[in-house]
Amino acid sequence: MNTVIMPISANFDIVLQRALRGSRYAQRLLDSEGELLPWLCAHYAQPCNMDEMTAWLATLPVTSEDSLSRALRWLRKRVILKLLTRDLGGLANLEEVMTCMSALAELTVQRAQSFIMETLVQQYGQPIGALSGTPQQLLVIGMGKLGGMELNVSSDIDLIFVYPEDGNSNGSRSISNHDFFTRLGRRLISLISELTQEGYVFRVDMRLRPYGDSGPLVMSFAAVEEYLVEQGREWERYAWIKARVISPADYPATQELMQLVQPFIFRKYLDFGAFESMRKLHVQISHEVQRRDRIDNIKLGPGGIREIEFIAQVFQLIRGGRDASLRIRPTLQVLQLLRDNGQLTADTVIELSAAYVFLRNLEHRLQYLDDQQTHDLPKNIIDQALLAEGMGYPEYGAMLKQLNHHRSLVSGQFAQIFSTQKDNAIASTLWHENLNADELQNDLGKLGYVDTMTLAERLLHIRDSGRYRQLPDSSRQRMDKLIPQFITLCAVPSNRDQTLLRILNLLESISRRASYLAFLAEYPKVLPRLIGLASASEWACEYLIKHPILLDELLDTREIYQAPNWIALDAELLTQLDQCNTDTERQMDVLRQFQHAQTFHLLAMDLQGLLPLETLSDHLSNLADLILQHVLQLCWRDARKKHQQQAQFAIIAYGKLGGRELGYSADLDLIFLYDDQHSDAAEIYARLAQRINTLLSSYTSAGRLYEIDLRLRPNGASGLLVSSIPAFAEYQQQHAWVWEHQALTRARFCAGDEQVGKQFEIIRNNVLRKPRDLNVLRQEIVAMRQKMLDTHPNDSDLFDIKHDRGGMVDIEFIVQFLVLAYAHAEPKLTANSGNLALLMLAGELGLIKVELAEAASNCYRTLRALQHKMRLNNQSPYRIDRKEIDTASVITLWEALWGPHCQEKK
Repeated sequence: MNTVIMPISANFDIVLQRALRGSRYAQRLLDSEGELLPWLCAHYAQPCNMDEMTAWLATLPVTSEDSLSRALRWLRKRVILKLLTRDLGGLANLEEVMTCMSALAELTVQRAQSFIMETLVQQYGQPIGALSGTPQQLLVIGMGKLGGMELNVSSDIDLIFVYPEDGNSNGSRSISNHDFFTRLGRRLISLISELTQEGYVFRVDMRLRPYGDSGPLVMSFAAVEEYLVEQGREWERYAWIKARVISPADYPATQELMQLVQPFIFRKYLDFGAFESMRKLHVQISHEVQRRDRIDNIKLGPGGIREIEFIAQVFQLIRGGRDASLRIRPTLQVLQLLRDNGQLTADTVIELSAAYVFLRNLEHRLQYLDDQQTHDLPKNIIDQALLAEGMGYPEYGAMLKQLNHHRSLVSGQFAQIFSTQKDNAIASTLWHENLNADELQNDLGKLGYVDTMTLAERLLHIRDSGRYRQLPDSSRQRMDKLIPQFITLCAVPSNRDQTLLRILNLLESISRRASYLAFLAEYPKVLPRLIGLASASEWACEYLIKHPILLDELLDTREIYQAPNWIALDAELLTQLDQCNTDTERQMDVLRQFQHAQTFHLLAMDLQGLLPLETLSDHLSNLADLILQHVLQLCWRDARKKHQQQAQFAIIAYGKLGGRELGYSADLDLIFLYDDQHSDAAEIYARLAQRINTLLSSYTSAGRLYEIDLRLRPNGASGLLVSSIPAFAEYQQQHAWVWEHQALTRARFCAGDEQVGKQFEIIRNNVLRKPRDLNVLRQEIVAMRQKMLDTHPNDSDLFDIKHDRGGMVDIEFIVQFLVLAYAHAEPKLTANSGNLALLMLAGELGLIKVELAEAASNCYRTLRALQHKMRLNNQSPYRIDRKEIDTASVITLWEALWGPHCQEKK
């Protein structure tokens, strides 16, 4: 070095010497351009960023493409020199290096495009869209590391050129938009990548564009969409994950383009087939690495940068369609998000992140040596020593030991995540092309199955079915692998026959959904959990058949067995809804998927015995309340005719939801109220209520939210869909039947405007606390009870736990009578605290004997538990041996309130 001709500060001297030892490129640059040394001394201490680069470039006169070419190459030299000096001198971290290089690429492309565009417009006029009639621009898409703001210091930049619409330019020498932007693209590539006396800015790689090297240089949005839909390949989904429009900045059509390509990248469903696609791509890369003898390539070799990227991106491909938060680009940020989402453990993310930082720093030090795009470890000992020194190690062996440690951890994680499971050892006897019924029955018998004939017939039916025969090869191979595993695992539960039949029904129902078969094949640890669920509940298995997307919920036992935090879940749901912008259809699917997932979480906890039935019902009621609130908000937002920001409207829950005793598949008994003086309020809120009912009860591909029953509104099915507060109060006070007041004991405000809800509560309390003639009340309630008995006759010797005397309905009627009879004197009885609490309160108040209250409460709790258990296994009607339950306390309590003459009919 002969270029040091000025005093240098001690700190700069140390930093400079490190840079010169680690980069022959820096030595050559300072030797050839002496003015760079004082410039570097003045600028090295501050981080390099876009604003600084823009300011530097603004100081250079640009009057032609030649002068712009010189300016951009001048800029690159200074950026690279400053960056490597800061990095090797310990002043810059990896993020600064990657961000700065990505910003340099953006800035150069933007300046080149802007200048060339101006000259072409002068020649041919402005390109105009044939459909919109608006001026058109070329959109430059940065792919790969440029798109992810992770560019390395000697990288190519992968670009794709697209424009919104075909059409023609409006100049005197008019040409087609395609021709115009092709010229622009070619000149942009040449300006940036051509090697001149001043060097180059970036090498440009266009091979990721549709059709690759053989495709047109530029394409319209329509042509890109057609290609992706009809011919887009799996590896292109991986490539497009990091796609980002880098030029021009803030162009309106950018969002339109990204919305166009997102369905290609991110599937609506959970795409577990991405494992196999990424696995195949990795195998191709590995073969290429081996063929070229590049095992020590820290990017493509085993445990290299590409494997870390694959790990992050496979989860993005699988889940990005449902979880918009995963549609981000930087690898380290994706890894952190996967940790937060529970897809990767915290330790795994720490290991992968540390390896990524180490490998990327090593990559840069390899490239600093001679400004070459290389990822291969050096063979000569001089470069090895320089590399180790640049990485902060005393010698190459120590650095290599750390490198091998990182690569080993990455390879191990990659193998674990992308491993292929071994075939079941007994597959040859349990499942093969020439299945024999007798042999199959014998094998099933050895595993402990009882009705081997039925099971063998079911298995043979699947094997011979057109559904199975017509499956794609990959899906059929997965079925061939899964069925023997399930046969073996289902032999563990005591009800093994029923469990296997339920699992086979599930497996056959999802057989045409390749992604779900892939999920089961990729995650064998899920199989025992799935079998446990199927063994415990036939209804649960049927719920999975209806909503197979919930299979994914079985992956993370940390989440599935934790009681829900509804405040946190509400915030999470709101974020997901906001990510859909104002697309109501997508938002409703988000709500459906959320409701199904939370129901399934509660079901899993229930089957594990982690939730008392009362707590389960509370959670299911909270879930329904939350969904109703969001559906109301969406419907009001989209209302065509509305006169204010907030609807003065409330949803009132009756029945099981009103009493917070909701079950898994219960209907929601609702009424709608409003308190609004606007002249069109009745019409506006009637439409709102109709829309709410439609969205709640409609079936889509994502399923349904709830079945809604609106018959409890004033005047029943013949009444108005919504009622004003005054009309509802007048009806309840003057016209309602006693049975409607019985229903009102379990009613509550559950969603909407709180002021309307408070007015409902005032009306409810006034009605329930109204003094009543007890004899008339008794007669009315007994008559209604008799109607219910007549409607649900039971001629069997079994006890109907809901409808028979001494059953659940009797207890509910007892509570309703106590409220209506005595609330005028004991206001506490109007609290909507549930049948059990109200029974005990009546005992404490001396309205009934305490011991009868306790016994009836225990009986009600037992009956509900029996009913719940039977529902979980689709047992209906809900009848048991009369010896299984003692209802004497309920009968005694009834007679104490009404007298024995009311028990004449069974």
